[in-house]
Amino acid sequence: MIQVENLTARYDGVTAVDDVSLSIDEGEFVLLVGANGSGKTTLVRHFNALLQPDSGTVTVNGIDVAENPVVARTNVGMVFQHPADQFVAATVGADVAFGPENLGLDREEIDRRVENALSAVNLSGRETTRIDRLSGGEQARVAIAGALAMEPSCLVLDEPFVGLDQPARESVLDQLDSLHRDGTALVVVTHDLRDLTGPADRLLGMSEGAIVLDGPPAALTSELPGIDVRVPERT
Repeated sequence: MIQVENLTARYDGVTAVDDVSLSIDEGEFVLLVGANGSGKTTLVRHFNALLQPDSGTVTVNGIDVAENPVVARTNVGMVFQHPADQFVAATVGADVAFGPENLGLDREEIDRRVENALSAVNLSGRETTRIDRLSGGEQARVAIAGALAMEPSCLVLDEPFVGLDQPARESVLDQLDSLHRDGTALVVVTHDLRDLTGPADRLLGMSEGAIVLDGPPAALTSELPGIDVRVPERT
């Protein structure tokens, strides 16, 4: 579904992603891990053309994302590390509706998508709630709903647990488990693997812009300290 071929990305001459090739299959739950500065966020922001590579290509369902970013962003939803960075409206319903509205969908279809997306994150009936009155965990779920309203086949979440207390973390984990069961591919970018190695299908480890680990999470746990990743306290 997502195919990355020989991707290299630089900032001011410094290589952030170094000749990376990988694929993400339909319905796959992937953990992308590594220390801060290892290139994780830069890599995934190429999945839906938020960044353009210096060399190499990314395709989604066979379509080059650089040539058709609208198709890429429809198929690959992105949830940023700090949910407030992606909110564009004051209320829950208006924010979740923003993406479908920009696709030019009719009102009935937009309302259907908003209702389904909020239901998926257990926020049904909260359309008129102001986002600034929500808890951190609730804001994280609104951000996920906004991405889901685009009905993507893959959802990418960049450090979705930063700043969340344990109840909020568990709530987001429950939503991810539900989405995975329903067939949505997930890419979770994180440096903290607590409670994630069990449900995930695959772990990709990055260091200095390169993929250095790739396999089942349980098989790679002992190698995580070598790339400065927290070893799970429980799985």
